[in-house]
Amino acid sequence: MSDSQVTPDLRRWIAEQSAVGHKPETLLASMLASGWSAPAAEQALDEVLRGRPLAVDQTTGLPAPVPVPDLSAGAGAQVLATMLNPRVVVLGSMLSHDECDELVALARPKLARSETLELTTGSNAVHEARTSHGMFFAREENPLCARIERRIADWFGWPLENGEGLQVLHYGPGAEYKPHYDYFDPAQPGTAPVLRRGGQRVASLVMYLNTPTRGGGTVFPDVHFEVAPVKGNAVFFSYDRAHPATRSLHGGSPVIEGEKWVATKWLRERRFE
Repeated sequence: MSDSQVTPDLRRWIAEQSAVGHKPETLLASMLASGWSAPAAEQALDEVLRGRPLAVDQTTGLPAPVPVPDLSAGAGAQVLATMLNPRVVVLGSMLSHDECDELVALARPKLARSETLELTTGSNAVHEARTSHGMFFAREENPLCARIERRIADWFGWPLENGEGLQVLHYGPGAEYKPHYDYFDPAQPGTAPVLRRGGQRVASLVMYLNTPTRGGGTVFPDVHFEVAPVKGNAVFFSYDRAHPATRSLHGGSPVIEGEKWVATKWLRERRFE
């Protein structure tokens, strides 16, 4: 097999094998055994698994959409509001007040200044756009997290293993998270190792663990929509391609009075490792 050019057939094979769960190191070994040189094989893996689109919507010229979770017939789901473009669902009583309080109590001792992923390097760093404090739980780290994550999987019909662990954030007076996208920009050099852990993010769920006295809503600037942060409620939004066309730009408005606690769950294309 020639190793001088990364062919469309090779890219397609990598995407198909990755979609059924084969890890990058397994694919690399197979490619080397088939006669590809290490540089060519690594280049092909990087091009595909860092998220560069393999297909384009011929009507729009945008990256072709991928399947995303949506609200299924989960028992107990209270839909307060919905929007189709962008896909946003506001849910009532996603968590009980006792669950909110317990999650805050478990997270509080582990808080540190929130960081953002720097896609130019693939590392995390403190950024002026994000002034909260937070921490991550491992998936199913404790009985409470496991129960909440199972509920999310059931309600949205998405495999539990395709979710990142819960992140809990605390915002004091004046703290905010300026508008941003949750997907990983495939054009950035630091994206490849992030995507190897489970593919793109395809949906976000923000659960409110308390009700701030004033401020702290979740805003969607492209559609002039704001979700009020009410204890136990949540906002879900999905994005079927890593592109601003999804209109999934969102942010956390400054807390004007009081404090805000939220728990965020990000859902990936594949199993998150």
